Formats: sequence, C-alpha cells, structure tokens
Amino acid sequence: MTNHWVDIRNADLVLIMGGNAAEAHPCGFKWVTEAKAHNKARLIVVDPRFTRSAAIADYYAPIRTGTDIVFLGAVINYLLTNDKIQHEYVRNYTDLSFIVKEGFAFEQGLFSGYDAQARKYDKSSWDYELGDDGYVRTDPTFAHPRCVYNLLKQHYSRYTPEMVERICGTVQEKFLHIAEQIASTATTDRAMTIMYALGWTQHSVGSQMIRCAAMVQLLLGNIGIAGGGMNALRGHSNIQGFTDLGLLSNLLPGYLTLPGEKEQDYAKYIAARAPRPLRPNQLSYWQNYSKFHVSLMKAWWGDAATAQNDWGYEWLPKLDKAYDLLLAIELMNQGKMNGYICQGFNPLAAAPNKAKAIAGFSQLKYLIVMDPLATETSEFWRNHGEHNDVDPTKIQTEVFRLPTSLFAEEDGAFVNSGRWLQWHWKGAEPPGEARSDLEIMAGLFTRIRKLYQSEGGAYPDPIVKLAWPYANPDSPTADELAKEYSGRALKDLPDPKDPTRIIRKAGEQLAGFAELRDDGSTVSGCWIFCGAWGPTGNLMARRDNSDPTGIGNTLNWAWAWPANRRVLYNRASCDAGGKPFNPARKLVGWNGAAWGGADVPDYKADEDPANGMGPFIMLPEGVARLFARDAMNEGPFPEHYEPFETPLAANPLNPDQPLALNNPIARVFQGDREAFGKSDRFPHVATTYRLTEHFHYWTKHVELNAILQPEQFVEIGEALAKEIGVAAGERVRVTSNRGYITAVAMVTKRIKALRVDGKTVHTVGIPIHWGFTGTAKTGFLANTLTPVVGDGNSQTPEFKSFLVRVEKA
Repeated sequence: MTNHWVDIRNADLVLIMGGNAAEAHPCGFKWVTEAKAHNKARLIVVDPRFTRSAAIADYYAPIRTGTDIVFLGAVINYLLTNDKIQHEYVRNYTDLSFIVKEGFAFEQGLFSGYDAQARKYDKSSWDYELGDDGYVRTDPTFAHPRCVYNLLKQHYSRYTPEMVERICGTVQEKFLHIAEQIASTATTDRAMTIMYALGWTQHSVGSQMIRCAAMVQLLLGNIGIAGGGMNALRGHSNIQGFTDLGLLSNLLPGYLTLPGEKEQDYAKYIAARAPRPLRPNQLSYWQNYSKFHVSLMKAWWGDAATAQNDWGYEWLPKLDKAYDLLLAIELMNQGKMNGYICQGFNPLAAAPNKAKAIAGFSQLKYLIVMDPLATETSEFWRNHGEHNDVDPTKIQTEVFRLPTSLFAEEDGAFVNSGRWLQWHWKGAEPPGEARSDLEIMAGLFTRIRKLYQSEGGAYPDPIVKLAWPYANPDSPTADELAKEYSGRALKDLPDPKDPTRIIRKAGEQLAGFAELRDDGSTVSGCWIFCGAWGPTGNLMARRDNSDPTGIGNTLNWAWAWPANRRVLYNRASCDAGGKPFNPARKLVGWNGAAWGGADVPDYKADEDPANGMGPFIMLPEGVARLFARDAMNEGPFPEHYEPFETPLAANPLNPDQPLALNNPIARVFQGDREAFGKSDRFPHVATTYRLTEHFHYWTKHVELNAILQPEQFVEIGEALAKEIGVAAGERVRVTSNRGYITAVAMVTKRIKALRVDGKTVHTVGIPIHWGFTGTAKTGFLANTLTPVVGDGNSQTPEFKSFLVRVEKA
C-alpha cells in the first residue's frame, strides 16, 4: 500500500477493482465501512462477479476478466478529454511536460524496438530527450508533439466507452457513470483510494493493470494524499514482508537487485542502480544505493566483506535469467533441477497446471518440505483417486518432511499490507518434533558449512565465509535477526557535517537508513527496515494507538517502513509552496524552516520548497512517471492484450496485428504453448478466487472451517446453467486443455453473461481452497485447470482468466 488500512476511512470514493476486500480481507474492510458511515464515501466495485464487496457497494459494474486495462485506459481518456485532472499536481509532480526521444513510436499494439523472434524489446527509444546539460527537456505548455501529455492522450484516444463495451462487456452507461464519479476526485477537496489484490496481479499483464490504475490516480492528484493511494491487499499476513525481503528471484532485501551475468564489474553494477538527477536539485535517493548494498553485504559476510574484495561482490550469483517458480518447474521437467527445498509454500497447489508440476516433482532426486501441515506438495506421490491419480511406484523422488512451528508458536514480526512491522510474541510451544524455520535453516546451514570446511568443494567461499554471529549458531533468535535487519554501527560514526561529533557509537543500533554508510562501518540486512529496532529498542512492539490529529496516523503503533512513514510520497499532498492542498486532511506541510505534521515527511526535512525539489524523491526526475521509460517490459504505457486463453480471435484494439493478441513479451515455454486451449473447444471463461470461510489451503485441515464450507463448488450463472441443463446442487465437470475437475454447481444470479465483441461470454467462478489433504471433503486442486504463463514483469501466473468447458457431470 502507498497508504495504509486506517487511512481508507479518509476517502471520499473507494474503487475496488481486481479484488474483493469484503470477502478476502474482512477485517481491513471495516475501514471502507468507516469511510461510508462517517465520511459519506461512495463505494464502486468493478468485478466479473457480483461479490460480497459489490453487495454493499453504491455502484457495481461487471467486466470480463483480463480486460481491466481497457476500462482504466478509457478512464484516462475520459479524464484527459474532459479536462478532469488536477492541473497543479500533474504539472509539478508528474512527467507530463517531459519530451520523449524522437525514435519512440507505437503502432498496432507494438512499441518501437520489438524483436518478434526473441519476444522482447530494445528499450533504448523509451526515454526522455536530454539537453546538452544532461537534464531532461520539457515543454510546460504541453505543445510539443512528443511531450508525455500528447503521447498519453494519443495512446488512450482509442480507449473509448464503445471499446469498453465491446471488449469488457461493460455497458457504456455504467462505464460513464463510474468515470464521472472517479473524475469528481480531481478537485483538491476530494480523494479516491483504489483497493486491489490478486484479481489484478494474476494476469499476463497484471503489472500493467496496476500501473494503469496508478496513472489514473496521478492524473487526479490522488497519490501521496490522505484517503488516496494505490493500496495492494496482501493475501497473507506477511506477504508484504516476504516481498520486502526479496521474494522474487532477482531481488535482494529492500528491493535491491542481483547483478546479471554481464555485470562482473562492481563499480558498474553500483553505477547502473544509482542514477544521477535528470533535473536540477533533485534528490534521486537511489544515489545512496552503495550504502544500502554495502551494509547488506556486511550483514551477510561480516569481516570477510571488505573494500579490497568489493564487499564480497564476487560471491553474489550473477543471473543469466530470473529463476522464478514457473522456470523452476520447467527445469525439473527438463531434468535440469534435481532437488527442491519448499519452505512454507505449497507449490503443487500454487503453481499453474498441476499435471506439469507433478511431472516435474516426480523427476527430482529429493524434495524437502518445511511446513506445519501435510500439504499436497509433500503428499504429491500418493494416489488419491481421481483427485490425484498418480502411480507411486513410478515416482522415485525422496520426500523429506520437516515439521515447522506456526507463527503463534514463535516470536517475530509481521509486515501488513500497510507496511507496518508489528511484533508478535510466542503463545505456545510447537507440538511433537516441530521446530521453527530459523532452527531448521540454521541447522542445515551449519551442517553444510561443516562439510565444506572438512571436505572442501566447488567454490566454498560464499558458504564458509558467511557471517553467523548468533549466540546459538543452531538456533538464532527472532530478536537477533530483527536487530540485524534493522542495522547497527560497526564503528563510531562521525557526523558528516561535523567529523568531531559522533552520532552513533560502535555496536549501537541505528536510528534509520540515513545513517548507513558504504565504507563498511554499518550493517543492515534490509535497508528499508533500518530503524525498526533502533537505539531505544524494538519499535515494532509499540502499541500506542493515540491519533492526536485525527487523520488515522498512529505513529507510535508498531513501526512502518520506510522511516515509520505511513503515507508514501506525502510531500505531494502539498502545493509547490508547501501548503496542503486540503488543509482539512493535512499530512505534512512546510513551516518556513522545516517539514512536519501528522506523518513523517517523505522528503528532505529542511528542504525549502522554493528550490523545486520534486516529491518523488527516489526517482532521478523527482516526479512521478506517466511514461515508464524502460521500467516495464511491455512498454512505457499500459496496452491491452488479451489473456493467453481468450474467447476472441483478435485483439479489437489491434485487429490486424496477430503479435498483439496476447502480451508480446510474456515468456511461454514450448510445451506450455501447446497446452493452451481454444474457444471452439473451451467456450467459457474461468477465474479463481478466495472465500471468507477458508484461508488458502490451510483451513481445510480445520473442522470448523470444513463445516462452514465443506465441499468444492463452482459458481455459474443462471443462463449458463440453463444452457447446459444443470440445476443448483447438481455436479458439473469443468475441463480445460490441461485437465478436469468435478464439483457442485452453485447456480447464481451473481454472474451474468456478457456481450463481448458480438458474442455471448459466460464466466465461471472457481474457489481455490480444496485439495486432496485435510479434514474437509477432498476435492480437486483448482490449478488442475490453469495455464502456465506469467505476468511479463513478475511471472505471476495467469490464474484469473483462462478457458474451460462446463458440462453436466
């Protein structure tokens, strides 16, 4: 979240799209009801199904799954065409006036630089035009044909209400009503917040869906303000923290990145990630990348990481590609990966195409599963009838189950969707032989290190030189790790402005990332967490919910990254002179000498706004990007591409370019492409989702939850049920080109057939929670049906839109 849960109550308009907060996040959803009850906020829901969120919405519109960019792109067109933008905000705080390079182009769904054979772009033309001084050229009048404003307007001129109805199936009247409501927040006295979840991320263009919504918010001036923002609703209590610590295979903690195989030179690696400002007097805070990186290397390799060996840079892997889950399973199937450690994860249920995952697991020499429960992954080799019809005699994989403790059986911190690090305390001892993840991982490491030390091995240095400074090497404590990722001084730290003054003594915890150094004198395992366990102790454990300003910023409750800041980019809540756009919802402001207010300023604390420093301080431009430059793989503007399994023969936006039917840069392995289904055999569109009564694949092990939702079902509309001759409660068979499931049919009015590009399209809803382990009635894993293709940037699988055939069982 750019904002946080409590801040939702400050909104005047709440848009839930790509999520179902009332169902999947019922505790957090109370802040939507607070906004409605006390702020007279209106709630709009756009979703393929009439969900629990839609049930209390002020306005609902259906949409065909996978077409959100068309809807959002048409909102952008509406805002620009009707001049419903926050002018002072976009002129000062976005790149609308920036001039783009002459070579940049877009034609029939493809941007300049496309290589069809390689399925990737040369992005060199996706950039700003620079002047002789090295700064970006701008046109504040917006007259230049290549300024971002004109390119943006041109790009989305094709995204009309008529096109929304044709592609999304959302009738024009509904779209226009929603666009008008959204546009009402372009004024400084109104704010809209957007709440989304996996309904956007789990698409082959998911990252671009999210970016398109962020562009809407920027045009309206809704980023950085109370009641605004782009608010991702995480599906687990610690998914945010998992991501912060390097979830993706190319990431290091704190969103630092691993080097590529061509980046053998340390200085060049740092320089590529520490960009100089593109405008005068911009902070471009990533210029401090070396401080974050060196402090991380000191956390990992301690005294062995020195300036002479580039802080252990040689020991970091240099990636030839991103080794995500989809690639890992592909490599298993190719026989190129023969061992897999699965920690707190059920990939047989979470990866697409269950049959491919089982084939890959079956070729492993060993599979280690660290989990409190017996999962489908740990039991993949057992035959469970039609729910898991395998022959154990043909599976040679040796499976090791290492039972772990649960969160309630250990100390530690969760990072919630709002970026709050909240400490929790051990409530019980784990049962039986279960151990904490820390103890298991430490035990594995110390044994592996001992083998390297006694027997040698290929390239032992990254293992044998790893720092392991814990009181009990076989069982590090949560406190020790928290202090390490927060950070401490290894030497006395002099004040950069006065070398005679020591601001932090050796061994002392750091107060924040501004104290990090790149000379080896500081350690921090995750720079954005720096200060969470500071000189005064564990700030994550604070429980003071006082709110002196009434804006919802309880700064003494736990600790939020970065720097305990609750609303990111909050400098943008003020005008160019530092006065709040909306004094009634003041977050920060300039008092003539310093910035202060209800939040920790996301800005240089003593920077006079007259100097022109932009509020988006991480970027070299100092302003937000409506033109993404080379940051996104598909292009600098979000463009609609159909899901890889689509009911349409062509992309209506680019009907004459077959390369633009689906995401042109999405990675597709050859066997997976052959497994895609076509609409002639699979005429119905399916999407997966969660229920309130279950938590992913865990609670089917709990009797009470199994009673509440005992049996697998699928949702189908009344029109589809009539077409296939099925009544509510009867069983249906749902088939894709990869397999089938059978389940009870829930015939409902909540899913309506849509008219899309001249044809009727039926949507099928498939809850994800069933499988062949647990207390609930056994069922099929929903990903029996799903295709193997991921988002073009994150490789998140396309679970939210695929083709099936529904028939009476």
